[in-house]
Amino acid sequence: MFRKNMKKDPELFQNVSEGLRRLYRTKLFPLEDTYRFHDFHSPALEDADFDNKPMVLLVGQYSTGKTTFIRHLMEQDFPGMRIGPEPTTDSFIAVMHGDQEGVIPGNALVVDPKKPFRKLNAFGNAFLNRFMCAQMPNPVLESISIIDTPGILSGEKQRISRGYDFAAVLEWFAERVDRIILLFDAHKLDISDEFSEVIRALKNHEDKMRVVLNKADQISTQQLMRVYGALMWSLGKIINTPEVVRVYIGSFWTQPLLVPDNRKLFEAEEQDLFLDIQSLPRNAALRKLNDLIKRARLAKVQAYIISSLKKDMPSVFGKDSKKKELIANLGETYHRIEKEHQISPGDFPNLAKMQELLNGQDFSKFVALKPKLLEAVEDMLANDIARLMALVRQEEAAMPSQIVKGGAFEGTMSGPFGHGYGEGASEGIDELEWVVGRDKPSYDEIFYTLSPINGKVSGAAAKKEMVKSKLPNTVLGKIWKLADVDKDGLLDDEEFALANHLIKVKLEGHELPSELPEHLVPPSKRGIVRED
Repeated sequence: MFRKNMKKDPELFQNVSEGLRRLYRTKLFPLEDTYRFHDFHSPALEDADFDNKPMVLLVGQYSTGKTTFIRHLMEQDFPGMRIGPEPTTDSFIAVMHGDQEGVIPGNALVVDPKKPFRKLNAFGNAFLNRFMCAQMPNPVLESISIIDTPGILSGEKQRISRGYDFAAVLEWFAERVDRIILLFDAHKLDISDEFSEVIRALKNHEDKMRVVLNKADQISTQQLMRVYGALMWSLGKIINTPEVVRVYIGSFWTQPLLVPDNRKLFEAEEQDLFLDIQSLPRNAALRKLNDLIKRARLAKVQAYIISSLKKDMPSVFGKDSKKKELIANLGETYHRIEKEHQISPGDFPNLAKMQELLNGQDFSKFVALKPKLLEAVEDMLANDIARLMALVRQEEAAMPSQIVKGGAFEGTMSGPFGHGYGEGASEGIDELEWVVGRDKPSYDEIFYTLSPINGKVSGAAAKKEMVKSKLPNTVLGKIWKLADVDKDGLLDDEEFALANHLIKVKLEGHELPSELPEHLVPPSKRGIVRED
């Protein structure tokens, strides 16, 4: 009866956030709590984790431009901001929206139930004294929050002097943010030991990771190619995935470009990165759903590991020696669970880290396997998640325009400085003369060699000329559809010139428009209603 009622629950969910919160509390949390998930992996989730805005985490070595990048996005200074060539930002700063400008210190921040930072309390005063929230009214922050981090240094001394586990704090944030941006300086590509450790700590979050090669305007094109290759090689050694990490190249601040040779490349890269960040609010519910699934899979494995260790422990004598033996042979336990329950090796926690954490645990307090708790999580993954996924799509459809606005995002939205303005199919958009007319005399020469009848050439005649471009038939078919404005299956001299203009646009590497823009419509055809 109980399981039947559970399956009806998703129908009562008002929205995705509420659904995720209830599923976590009723089905996943009991399993986590029973098998000490929070001691080994991650603190329990709170209501604020399900309701908070998308967050972007910036990570990088000192002086790679993290704080300047935030200022560039918002086009506004934020409280507590410090910029300089030396290691200036020595704190974690959560830049968030607020009606009044001000700073909330870490100790006050972790007791605020409306903020998703309460569980950071576990990292102690050494961390909390280096944690703050900068609140301010800014249109960008109405949609996202940004986490600025201390610059990563090299050497053992700096790591010890922090007084808290820097990599563990970043891992905590990585689990909860929507995007992780790793910043590199085109002049300083050396990846320090601490930075390598940090990137490895983010290992399970490659899907959220983006790389920015900043300050790329300070080197020549030839140097940039070498730097890019070196960066990809270095990252390949640290991030052990077959996929290549997406790297955005540019100069993310408002100063003039020092070497302007690659301006178009930087503009295109910035546009791609901005589009990626702008999509975060729209995909936030899906990201939370994905993270909950990842968490549930790990919680299941945790339950199998803990219950297996409990089963193998003696009830009276030799507990200490058996505990050491079980920890030493944990790899065999992993292998047995993997075979017995058909679990992917990638779902298991890091072996060395797990062995280290088990040393401090009392195995006698571990709990045997409780099938009902596992069944509840299995039911959540098999049924409830699928129904929530449908609700995610409904919410996305209801809010199609949910993107980040304001700040630097406005500068590239429209107008003559919008990306691609006046280029490709947009060339001549604000000119009085028909832009195709410039090259029409040369197109006319070809047109009249095709023996037009009544001022028009047939599709077969036009095809013979158009295929000389060596473009695929799919592309030429689209060009024909755009150029045949009056849809009579023939091309007159203006339409033929338009077809050749669109071929030139495509050959120059630009995309074709889905519909013919007004400025490209031949003068004699303006006013004709196209019936596609």
